[in-house]
Amino acid sequence: MPVWMGTSWKMNKTLAQARDYTVRLVKELGDRDLTGVQPFIIPPFTALATVREIAVDDPRVILGAQNAHWDDAGAWTGEISVPQALDAGARIIEIGHSERRQHFGETIETTRLKVAAALRHGALALLCVGEPAEVRDAGRSTAYILEQSEGALAGLSDEQLRSVLIAYEPIWAIGEAGRPATPEELRGPFAALRERFGDRVRGLLYGGSVNQDNAPDLLRIDGVDGLFVGRAAWEVEGFLALLDIATAHNSTDS
Repeated sequence: MPVWMGTSWKMNKTLAQARDYTVRLVKELGDRDLTGVQPFIIPPFTALATVREIAVDDPRVILGAQNAHWDDAGAWTGEISVPQALDAGARIIEIGHSERRQHFGETIETTRLKVAAALRHGALALLCVGEPAEVRDAGRSTAYILEQSEGALAGLSDEQLRSVLIAYEPIWAIGEAGRPATPEELRGPFAALRERFGDRVRGLLYGGSVNQDNAPDLLRIDGVDGLFVGRAAWEVEGFLALLDIATAHNSTDS
């Protein structure tokens, strides 16, 4: 199983900035050995096709979309369908990020519909789950994230689950105000996700205040198959450093 190392740019980067980042990344990757490491980038929709045109020179980098509707087409003003996202270059569809749940009404039911749509069109579904601080403080983290993941993945066959990535991103650990989680805090949730889904899904990722300092320790947590990174990978140098960490981890682990 590869070590996944990816980043979402969220609502950041103009076309020019996205182009510059991708040109530099492809150049720097060059002949770099990425054996056992799977990089991915999730730009904003406006930059996806532009990034695809450049990243095609290095097919090792998978691109994704930050969201997609469950319908293939229709009167959904402002939405993007899975076929449209794939047409623009995405292979991964991010689903259920906590910001989508908090600000745009994403529910367990809508995540289930979106996962089904992604899989129906041959995409990888990246399902984000995570609990707020009050749930953690009440000792309900495991139950909460299992409810989110099991609800979104209900009824899927083992074959379909092989096209699903789950990213555990505790809400209290993400964003500028987030507090980095300790390995001890993450072992329980990942043990539960591993027990429930085992090797049935494509991989289990962690996201939440990930940086170059804590990435090695996070990758050593049992059950963590990769990292989903925010601002620490928004500059090319940061992303390359994280890829180096993933490569070193893969070499040590193999």
